[in-house]
Amino acid sequence: MRIAILPDDNTIGKVAADLIEELYRAKPNAVLGLATGSSPLPIYKELIARHQAGKLSFKHGKAFMLDEYVGIPNEHPERYRNVIDTEIASHVDFPADAVNGPDGNAPDLHAACAAYDRAIKDAGGVDLQILGIGSDGHIAFNEPGESLTSRTHVGVLTEQTRRDNARFFDGDIDQVPTHCVTQGLGTIMDARRLVLVAQGKGKARAIKELVEGAVSAKWPATIMQMHPDAWVLVDEAAAAELELADYYREVWEKSR
Repeated sequence: MRIAILPDDNTIGKVAADLIEELYRAKPNAVLGLATGSSPLPIYKELIARHQAGKLSFKHGKAFMLDEYVGIPNEHPERYRNVIDTEIASHVDFPADAVNGPDGNAPDLHAACAAYDRAIKDAGGVDLQILGIGSDGHIAFNEPGESLTSRTHVGVLTEQTRRDNARFFDGDIDQVPTHCVTQGLGTIMDARRLVLVAQGKGKARAIKELVEGAVSAKWPATIMQMHPDAWVLVDEAAAAELELADYYREVWEKSR
């Protein structure tokens, strides 16, 4: 696992975008894993800028989203497919059918989950997966206590996650859906590279557990310790509880 403690959002976005640009230059038809939430926004801002500058194209690529709410209307602005379109897809040159997401309104949700895993496999797998992390250590919507080897599945959102996401629903937790469709931890771990970003002191405990804690379903993100090519990009506030922060800084500077 590579740990980078970076000064601000812009730097986090640029470091992650460097990895994505490097990927698409080497493999124009690469498959990118997209995450929602506030943490990846600096990445998307930088990718859009590079695309508009003519430095980066997604015209041969594909993308798969991590998760989706269950039962949210298709036209709702917080439906994750709409969020991804607003934040990144509509601003770059992904083909119209290139960005895929789980179907949270499918008549048979369990069949839709299995079909989504098959679609990722049929596309050749995800080359680089962008991730955020919840304050309780969840990635995608894999909540504490879930299987570390799970595949795409229907999940129940904890009160903590719904409280965290209420800011996207006018601060009203009652508007936040109670269920989701999410890639499982096993599905996420199949990606060839993982790039997790986190900002702010509210993520400090989760980052400490992710980087320095034991691998445990109590902190789902800790499964990333078992991945052969995982990157964790954080700001100073999110790194505040890391006991080996000075070591990570030295390794990062000497490996660049």
